[in-house]
Amino acid sequence: MSAPYIQLIDHEHPLGPDHIPPDLVEPAIPFCAPPGDPKRLLRARAAHAAEDLFSRAQQSGLCLCGVSGYRPYARQAELYQQSTSGYVAPPGQSEHQSGLALDVSCPELKFELEPSFAETEEGLFLKRYGPMYGFIIRYPKGKEKITGYAWEPWHIRYVTKTLALYLSLTDLTLEEYHAL
Repeated sequence: MSAPYIQLIDHEHPLGPDHIPPDLVEPAIPFCAPPGDPKRLLRARAAHAAEDLFSRAQQSGLCLCGVSGYRPYARQAELYQQSTSGYVAPPGQSEHQSGLALDVSCPELKFELEPSFAETEEGLFLKRYGPMYGFIIRYPKGKEKITGYAWEPWHIRYVTKTLALYLSLTDLTLEEYHAL
């Protein structure tokens, strides 16, 4: 497995302010941001996997929509300073800066990022089928003390199919995997 895809990014393993992924592209998926917005970007491998995952959802009659992908360090700093929710990571500690994370929503929630996403057909689909395309629900319910983040059923992270399936079958977080 390639190291960048399985890299742990958190308060103990931050990305530097100058970290910019080398292969950012705009996946051909529905997005809640206008064309050209940096939040529409993902690393190439994650983008292709997202296209396949979203296509599978569409074939199942579901409507997944990307809300936020890549986020530069400076933008994360702005969001962190403005946040009152507790959901926003400090700059350098957000997986969005890696280009491997994607926040997802659906029409039922008016494309908002809400915990109730987990109960929508799209949320259930994402949890079930995401690993088959290399994605995990990065901050699962009941693992808040391990991940250090609140439950975010809308936040997926590309980690490769092999690792995503392994984590899904073993119910391990990325933190637990790195501790093995």
